[in-house]
Order: sequence, then C-alpha cells, then structure tokens
Amino acid sequence: MKVINMYALSLAMILVACTSNNSTAQTDKKTAETKTVSVAPSTGKAVAVFAEGCFWCSEHIFEAVAGVDSAISGYSGGNTKNPTYEEVCREKTGHAEAVMVYYDPNVVSYQDLVKAFFASQDPTTPNQQGPDRGSSYRSIAFYQNDAEKGIIEKEIIEVDASKRFTNKVVTEVKPLVKFYRAEDYHQDYIEHHPENPYVQNVSLPRFNAFKKIFTGKLK
Repeated sequence: MKVINMYALSLAMILVACTSNNSTAQTDKKTAETKTVSVAPSTGKAVAVFAEGCFWCSEHIFEAVAGVDSAISGYSGGNTKNPTYEEVCREKTGHAEAVMVYYDPNVVSYQDLVKAFFASQDPTTPNQQGPDRGSSYRSIAFYQNDAEKGIIEKEIIEVDASKRFTNKVVTEVKPLVKFYRAEDYHQDYIEHHPENPYVQNVSLPRFNAFKKIFTGKLK
C-alpha cells in the first residue's frame, strides 16, 4: 500500500508543474513582454537576485521575509535578450527562473537573504527543484560585488558542513549581469491563483517547509 501511495504521489507531482493555465498565458502573452529591469535600487534600499526553481515559489517565500519590500519574477543567468517564458521553458536561452528582491538593508541583511535562499530549496539537485526539471530551474546565487560573493561562498561551506543534505551544494555563484522581468501573469502568481494544483501541492508545502527551517525574522 505504501508503494502504491508513493507512486501516486510521484505521478501527481509530475502532472503539476510550474506552468500557468494555458488560456491565461496565451491571453496575457499578447500584452505582456519581458523587460530589462535596472538593478539600481531607490535611495536607502538594495536589491538581490536569486534563482532556485519555480519563481512563483521564490517570490512568495522572499516576500514573507521581514525587511523585503517586494520580489519580482523574471529570468537571469543566460545570454538571450528579452526572453519569453516559452523560450526559457525550452531550455535554449541559458536563463533560469529567478527573482529580484527589493529590500531594506537596515532591516534585513544580504547575508540573511542568502540564508533564506538556501533554506527554501534543495541546492544539491542540479537542474532540478522538486518536480521541475531543466536548466531553467537550476540554483544560482547572483552577486553584485566581492562582498556578496564572499557571503554566498561562505554560506555554501556552512551548508555543506551542516550535513543537512546527503550531497554537496551545486548552486552556481555568478555575477549579476541582467535581469529580465517575467510576463505580467507570473507576478504574484500564488496570491492571484491560490487554487492552482501546483500552488497547492508544491508551492505552499515548500513555503511551509521553509518557515520551519529559516531562523530569520518573517513578517
């Protein structure tokens, strides 16, 4: 009986994926295009960019962290200019689904965000996060200066040393070059589509697991 239940669960996880309703996607695709987003924050604020699987999940997770003003779903890490969601899903752009996090450094530090990043995913699965597979779902921590790079590298060492995972961290550490904002229908997706099967079976359980692990302050 346990084997049958696990098989059913695995099948259900495969059937639900980080893709929006086709009719919604096709309708919004006509009016929403990806755009390059400036990494220059407003006065007194800062930005950070991470890729850790489905950006619906990531956006929801980071926006729950105290000190984070907002998070934008988008694409980064590749070479294709102004990629569309369909192009990224075909794994031909080099981009990964990512989030740009706007935060107040007086409330939450970059180090805290990096800890949230590693607490909200399995960074040991190359080109995969949960049921989502492909290079667009790979784990990447983007840095904008040597200090941020050092924080990421130190955290990777600590995560490996913690033995939380059986395998070693495979997260890429890359300089932030460009971030492209995803189409409008992806923004705040969980808030607008809480009934979506993927949200119910993957996003929210992942968020709840994050809250149990993350030691930082949440809203």
